[in-house]
Amino acid sequence: MGDRRSRPGSPRGLERGPAGGQQTDLARDLKGARWALWKGGERITARQQAKLAWIERTNRPLYQAYLLKEHLRLVFQLPFDAALDLLETWLGWAESSALQPFVDLAHSIDEHLEPILNALDHGLSNARVEALNTRIRLITRRAYGFHSATPLIGLAMLSFGGLNPALPGRAA
Repeated sequence: MGDRRSRPGSPRGLERGPAGGQQTDLARDLKGARWALWKGGERITARQQAKLAWIERTNRPLYQAYLLKEHLRLVFQLPFDAALDLLETWLGWAESSALQPFVDLAHSIDEHLEPILNALDHGLSNARVEALNTRIRLITRRAYGFHSATPLIGLAMLSFGGLNPALPGRAA
């Protein structure tokens, strides 16, 4: 049985393969760029800006995907009229890009455009529902081992119902 790092299908197979040097350095440099690509454009450091400039020169499709992501983020930060104009521009840009995930996303946004525009117009999001679901999951973990759902429901009602009962032996 050979060394598992030298198998062609393994992630390290790229480093030991015949392509060698340039491809390995590109992959290593690209790996270090992940944080610059994930972080919002207004919060990136000078070093991350340099990394993005390097990506722009060396990997054009990845840089285009980064720009598409940032422009879509911007849609949800602008006032409605500006957001609507930017979203229309973004949809055209994404649909004409050669990046299939963004083409699919543009078609999906197109199919659900009316609810998305309502969310933009009224400033609605599902953030509160997601926060409530997370808190309920935490309560469920605390209630693990109870013999029925009644204590879990009681914990949820105490947490979210606004009740503040006086505890025995304590002043209100």
